[in-house]
Amino acid sequence: MIDDLRFFHVVAASETLTAAARELQCSLPAVSKRLSALERRLDARLVHRGTRRLALTAEGELFAARLEPILDQVRELEDLVGHGSGDLRGSVVVQATLGLGRAHVAPLLGEFAARHPRLNVRLRTSALPLRPHRREFDLAVHVGTPPDSSLRMRRLAKNRRVPCAAPSYVDQRGMPERIEDLADHDCIVLRENEGDFALWRFGDARTPRQVRVRGRLSSNDGDIVTGWALQGHGVIMRSEWQVRAHLDSGALVRVLPGVPTPPADIHALRADETHVPRRISELIKYLAARLPDRIAGSGPPRKR
Repeated sequence: MIDDLRFFHVVAASETLTAAARELQCSLPAVSKRLSALERRLDARLVHRGTRRLALTAEGELFAARLEPILDQVRELEDLVGHGSGDLRGSVVVQATLGLGRAHVAPLLGEFAARHPRLNVRLRTSALPLRPHRREFDLAVHVGTPPDSSLRMRRLAKNRRVPCAAPSYVDQRGMPERIEDLADHDCIVLRENEGDFALWRFGDARTPRQVRVRGRLSSNDGDIVTGWALQGHGVIMRSEWQVRAHLDSGALVRVLPGVPTPPADIHALRADETHVPRRISELIKYLAARLPDRIAGSGPPRKR
């Protein structure tokens, strides 16, 4: 029964049965067969058939919601049993943005897994916004304001988004002197999450300021946006963790250095649950201890 609950938990959190099959590391027919067997045992239809995206029936929604606290209790029991040995065991699903996930989260998770050989760690990187209600992760590493106030968060590292450009661009187009000057510059826009991509924010909580920028280049990939800026194609607004090495080397220069920008700190996000498994709390501690130094000493810019 517990295996069935874990199985349906994955199905309910997936966009399609094909995605669930990939997550479960089995074939699509095997997932479909097991789902049908579960529905027969419960005498209830859990998933609508014939739709492109996986859609739960009313019974499926109820089943998915009620199994969450049961699985939480199972995780808590497993954690308590394993606590005596001192080993971390079980699995942790971590979600992160593409750039931060590749550059920093993945190496740190590799280190953490090497320290705890009985722990399975799975990292998902995505340019899509978090969907906390789908319960697709145990822990999310998120840059900026959390998308859901129901999530518990812990700051892992301080960070700000800063405008910058290549010296060649500044030599050609000049250095902006005021925030409003950015409206007349080629600005390279990063289209991530669901915000207003072309509205760049400055100032602080007491004196917020903003300007709408424009340009001919945009992408949902932060590395591509940074690469265009390094080639001299325009001004970007990027996180310090992403461009610090380029600023230190002189490949990029800070635009409007005297104008403050709002914080976009890096947080660990998790569900607001009474019991936090030790494997998750220990991972959060590890990331909080290692991530700031890693970002500060990230070394020279990566070759492209």
